[in-house]
Amino acid sequence: MVFGDPRYYPELAAAIAGVGLLGIFLFHVVATKWTLRHQRSFQIHGDWLLEPALRGLFGRLRSRQHYERSEITPEHRVNGYPPVSPEYRALAQLGFRDWRLDIRGLVKRPLSLSLEDLRRFPKQEQITKHNCIQGWSGVAEWGGVPMRTIMDLCQPLPGARYAAFHAFMQAEYAPHCYYEVLTLNELRDQQTILAYEMNWKVLPEQHGAPCRLRVEIKTGYKMVKYLRAIEFIDDVRQVGEGYGGYREDHQYYDKVASI
Repeated sequence: MVFGDPRYYPELAAAIAGVGLLGIFLFHVVATKWTLRHQRSFQIHGDWLLEPALRGLFGRLRSRQHYERSEITPEHRVNGYPPVSPEYRALAQLGFRDWRLDIRGLVKRPLSLSLEDLRRFPKQEQITKHNCIQGWSGVAEWGGVPMRTIMDLCQPLPGARYAAFHAFMQAEYAPHCYYEVLTLNELRDQQTILAYEMNWKVLPEQHGAPCRLRVEIKTGYKMVKYLRAIEFIDDVRQVGEGYGGYREDHQYYDKVASI
């Protein structure tokens, strides 16, 4: 197979396979040691090389998922825990009646929307698969407002290139609040919504109540739960450490995170 020779040389084939496997093993040893010692440097150079390619190849792809009710996962897994701050607990006790989603930054019309405000918009329902970076997945129905509707209402200014999604503080991220950044093109995807329902019921606390982001062309860590604000910006460096989100800033994750 290697040399196109019809004669059979099992010893040579085994030797070639062994050398190939050894090369792969040594590459992984060197790459692992280098990346562990130079995590930020590897992230920066990796983004510099890969981000243009990933966005060029996959940036225009759109989610058209449509699962059946019979395919919904009976026990949908979840990462993290609901916020325990007095502010969040007080809102939860009142059914999030006083919760507001602040939309600010580079927009023509800053907004402060209540849960009832969101429910007045035409609702979009979709049954899609959640893909976690940890390797698990789950199918659920999500109901909410398309981000296109929100953007039409707040009217991002010409200089806006990204939107940062900010959450209430959770114990596992303290003293920081969780946040992630996405491009406006990603937010215009037809299945990117602000979800306030899950499986035709009020969004449970463990899944991000009262409102969470669903952006079905991304892995799960980009879909911010426990939303409190959306900020339109022109540069990712304006948020956190400037690498595109909480996990990118503190755990060296990839900011594109395409599925």
